[in-house]
Amino acid sequence: MAADHGRVVLVAGATGLVGREILADLLADKSVAAVHCVGRRALELKHPKLISHVVDFTALPALPKVDECFIALGTTIKVAGSQEAFRALDLKAVEAVALAVKSSGATKLGVVSAMGADTGSRDFYNRVKGEMELSLARMGFKSLVIARPSLIDGDRAALGQPGRAGEGLGLKLARGLAPLLPANYRAIKASDIAHALLRHVEAGVPGVVTLMSGEMQGG
Repeated sequence: MAADHGRVVLVAGATGLVGREILADLLADKSVAAVHCVGRRALELKHPKLISHVVDFTALPALPKVDECFIALGTTIKVAGSQEAFRALDLKAVEAVALAVKSSGATKLGVVSAMGADTGSRDFYNRVKGEMELSLARMGFKSLVIARPSLIDGDRAALGQPGRAGEGLGLKLARGLAPLLPANYRAIKASDIAHALLRHVEAGVPGVVTLMSGEMQGG
């Protein structure tokens, strides 16, 4: 379908919990003409609007012209194997995709970060997430939407992903204690994060919008 018949969107991280939800919503959206997905492996999903690109995030090729982009790349230090490998994906790969889509014409960007993101954090994970947010904010997108979810409620095993340390127990506790917890600390469904990001990116409010976990609940 020609790009002038609708929005053209790029998604990075479409095989993850949140990325999968973002992709499904975009493919079902009649205002979207085409969805380009970039990743280290090809998507098994087939759809008339979907174009899958296998890429090396350390040497991204020129990307197709797009209107907006969603980045849902992320791992853990344990899964990555080292702090350096974690930083390569959660910071450097995110930066590479953002710069590439900006060069391809994207003016709106949505990204999944973390609740504790802070450049001054003593926690390495949260510090890297904070550095990522700051780097994207400096790139000059017309509209940047940052989602800061708490514990994400979803079935990683169903996606062929390794479980994250303590996540299963954490989810059980979070679900049971949900009525007692402040909204920002409750576990949040991946679909709620995706819906909130999609809604706010499409709205295109100028500047940087940060969505805390409580704001995205039930989205």
